[in-house]
Amino acid sequence: MKRQVIIAALALLAASSAYAQQMDSSYDNTHYKERMALFATLPAQKKTIVFLGNSITEAGKWNDILPGMPVQNRGISGDVTFGVLARLPQIIAGKPAKVFLLIGVNDLKRGTPVDVIVRNYERITDMLKAGSPKTKIYLQSVLPVNDSILVEGFKKVTNANVALVNEGLQRIAREKGCTYVNLHEVFADARGQLKIEETPDGLHLRVGSYPAWVNYLRSKKYL
Repeated sequence: MKRQVIIAALALLAASSAYAQQMDSSYDNTHYKERMALFATLPAQKKTIVFLGNSITEAGKWNDILPGMPVQNRGISGDVTFGVLARLPQIIAGKPAKVFLLIGVNDLKRGTPVDVIVRNYERITDMLKAGSPKTKIYLQSVLPVNDSILVEGFKKVTNANVALVNEGLQRIAREKGCTYVNLHEVFADARGQLKIEETPDGLHLRVGSYPAWVNYLRSKKYL
């Protein structure tokens, strides 16, 4: 019996290792390195408002929409939850007043399991709270997609999986004292799809959509 248990455990370990190798957790590409190098050269600011995420965040003209506020755009196109974890020390070092996080759609694109994405969010939240306790953390819902025009490369991103990730984020917000920001109230249509007038490709937002995002944050007293 003991031998059978050992064999079964080894088989499970081998399967887990093979699965881990199949999951694409890479992030350190050329654009990531260039953005990180840029961030390192920017002047230090106090009590900043950090928008942290991937291309959806990077595309936002946050400083123009929020003039006079100490806003930092820390979006990196193509980034995943693993990439945010890796660059979090740079964020923490600045002791920001607020962090608005939106990440995960590229993880879903790669087929990363929802539970892995949610667990990475937990790790991000824990690291921020431990390293910068006074920082207010806003977990923004992963945006829905619009199936009718969704680009081929993102077909693995389904609104069913987006909903599962967002359920995880709501739980984390409750358990860890963060704020969950439901951006679907702004950008989802009656069917739960990303509003077609707000997106050029079923995934990203149009440049003109960002003021509505900021107005929503203001209406909720998050800004």
